[in-house]
Amino acid sequence: MANIAISGASGRMGLNLIKACLLNPSASLGAAIEHKDAASLGKDVGDIAGLDAQGLQVSADLQSQLPNVDVLVDFTRPDACIQKLALCEANNKAMVIGTTGFSNEQKALIEKASRSIPIVFSPNMGIGVNVTLKLLELAAKAIGDSVDIEVIESHHRHKVDAPSGTALRMGEVVAEAMGKRLDECAVYAREGITGERVAGTIGFSTIRAGDIVGEHTVMFADEGERIEISHKATSRMTFATGAIRAACWVAAQPAGLYDMQDVLGLKE
Repeated sequence: MANIAISGASGRMGLNLIKACLLNPSASLGAAIEHKDAASLGKDVGDIAGLDAQGLQVSADLQSQLPNVDVLVDFTRPDACIQKLALCEANNKAMVIGTTGFSNEQKALIEKASRSIPIVFSPNMGIGVNVTLKLLELAAKAIGDSVDIEVIESHHRHKVDAPSGTALRMGEVVAEAMGKRLDECAVYAREGITGERVAGTIGFSTIRAGDIVGEHTVMFADEGERIEISHKATSRMTFATGAIRAACWVAAQPAGLYDMQDVLGLKE
């Protein structure tokens, strides 16, 4: 059984992670971590999650909690996550990182740490969306070079990064399937007189509105027909359930950088 710490425990994702952890028979909730000014500090995790008391209080001191856990699950902000990454590396603890919006330098730090500890790093832990990534790879290999490709994503008004990490990962999967790098063919904004579409590019469109949990569509458009592969999430529990599954899996793995495709066995 994996003993799990949850970072950002009283946030929107954190509360769902607590519930998902308590519902998973292969997981045990060992620590709930928040920042030093959080109103939830000292409260029972059951109270903040609307559940029965669990006898575990929210803490701001990850260092003191690490001896009690096998893996840390983090869905917070890039800077905060990188600080926790250093602690996990120093204490030989696995991580599941669902945080998005990292700079290239921060991604390099995650890759470096994965040489010492096992890390699942995925912008979307949902099981369905990772099956969708496999479908995108198949479509891109078959028709990617002959069609126009657009990625359209929608999220709630509180999301701070754009395009979403999942949209970027979808673009990366499509580009890699066609033997390209996303940073060489992505188009993130169009305004004014843009001219005709450049062949071989991957366009991105972003919507931020209301309480949309997460919707992604990749369009492969040709003259006379188009294929649209979509995934829509209606509850954050989808991501939380996948993240806890990843935590149980990675706790038994050797050092390395993994993603949900590894967790689900889709690379085999």
